[in-house]
Amino acid sequence: MKSNSIIICLVLCVTPSFLAAQSSSTAQNPLHRQYHDGEALVYNMTGVNESWHYAIQADGIVRKDASGAYFEEYRWTNLVSDGQPTPLSPGSDAFRQRLSLDPGQSITPPDLSKADPRLVGPVLDFMTFYADLWLVNKTGQLNHAGDHFYVKVGTPSSWANGSQVILGQSSIDFDLTLKSINPTDRTAVLVVRHVPPDKSQVTLPAAWMQTPVADTPNNWVQVIKLPGKYLASVGQETFTVELTVSLVDGKILSATMDNPVKTIMRMCTDDALTQCDPPQPHEIIRKIQIALVQ
Repeated sequence: MKSNSIIICLVLCVTPSFLAAQSSSTAQNPLHRQYHDGEALVYNMTGVNESWHYAIQADGIVRKDASGAYFEEYRWTNLVSDGQPTPLSPGSDAFRQRLSLDPGQSITPPDLSKADPRLVGPVLDFMTFYADLWLVNKTGQLNHAGDHFYVKVGTPSSWANGSQVILGQSSIDFDLTLKSINPTDRTAVLVVRHVPPDKSQVTLPAAWMQTPVADTPNNWVQVIKLPGKYLASVGQETFTVELTVSLVDGKILSATMDNPVKTIMRMCTDDALTQCDPPQPHEIIRKIQIALVQ
């Protein structure tokens, strides 16, 4: 299974030259984050990741670094896995996730090497919510209800580890819309669609992988090495993220993520992926929700 690669693409593949050309003026941006040192934030997350159902809590505090820049620091607690309270591994106690909605700051993937493996999905999905809003603040293009902006990226992100997963790539663009602004409850709704580009840039090593699985060029591919064989999959990945943001201070109040991956899988006996069983359809379904505890 893939390991939340899309967030790495968002953070690392949006080119610096593109972002440098955009306006990030806070004067007109209704979603601008106004930080207050020491502010506490608590988010409840629930998720469905194929057959895994979970709930978990992110406890955060606003801090200021030596340069005076604000950031949010989170620790993760209260994991409930498939309905059962589940302790995290001891190394997870010291794990902290740093995030920021300040367009002058950067968002980078955290070091999860000492954290409980079950934190990988929640941590990177939480980062996706922040990175999507960070991108909107960085570009400064969504200021009024109905404003729309498209970011072409396409550059593949990878989750291959060189041992079991010998190929794992996804290629996406970003379609951003400020869906609505509600002056009464002082909120805005932002929709960020992570969509297949017109020309996918993922590596497709076998001819049969070129045939589209859905209605766009295949933008997701994975090859897993097994004893004496290879499990090869290809298809279409999309994300739809909807965020409700406070117009008072730019906090994320709630967010949802719908991340389907429509694939076909084939078991192959050669590394060229030409000697394979008939294709089998397989759809990966992930649905994530977060809500700020008021």
